[in-house]
Amino acid sequence: FSTYATWWIRQAITRAIADQARTIRIPVHMVETINKLTRVQRQLVQELGRDPSAEEISQRMEGISPEKVREIQKIALEPVSLETPIGEEDDSHLGDFIEDKEALSPDQYASNQLLKDEINSVLSGLTEREEKVLRLRFGLYDGRTRTLEEVGREFNVTRERIRQIEAKALRKLKHPSRSKRLKDFFDK
Repeated sequence: FSTYATWWIRQAITRAIADQARTIRIPVHMVETINKLTRVQRQLVQELGRDPSAEEISQRMEGISPEKVREIQKIALEPVSLETPIGEEDDSHLGDFIEDKEALSPDQYASNQLLKDEINSVLSGLTEREEKVLRLRFGLYDGRTRTLEEVGREFNVTRERIRQIEAKALRKLKHPSRSKRLKDFFDK
């Protein structure tokens, strides 16, 4: 009984550690694979005197391709907190240095503001109705474009009438006196 119980106790402890030890839970079978890969990697470091390649690790671990080794190595990486202090004064954090790819650069933001101002200026030269139709159709109020039908309901007219108003307003905007003011933004 004692040899049998020892195995079950060891397995229960191993599973508890696998389930609880990481910030992001990894399935037990993957933890076992990671542990095996880590052991093989350590052996190869001792034998070769350098970090082994994924190909060398996959040769030692039968049945695992180099791509799978790379995937397992990615899964095995420990997460790092964005609040990790950087520098000696601890006044900055790792998160402060991560670029927001969605954010506009200051010059892009300034250019967009100038474009918005110019569009508003050009649209103010149209009738109130034409301006509102274009703003609704092209989503200049809230970023949501409206169909001819939706704009027609707002004005209590047919979609054909809205199409006519839109066409007339766009013709006015294409006039050189107005179009050249916006053309500069699109030549960049």
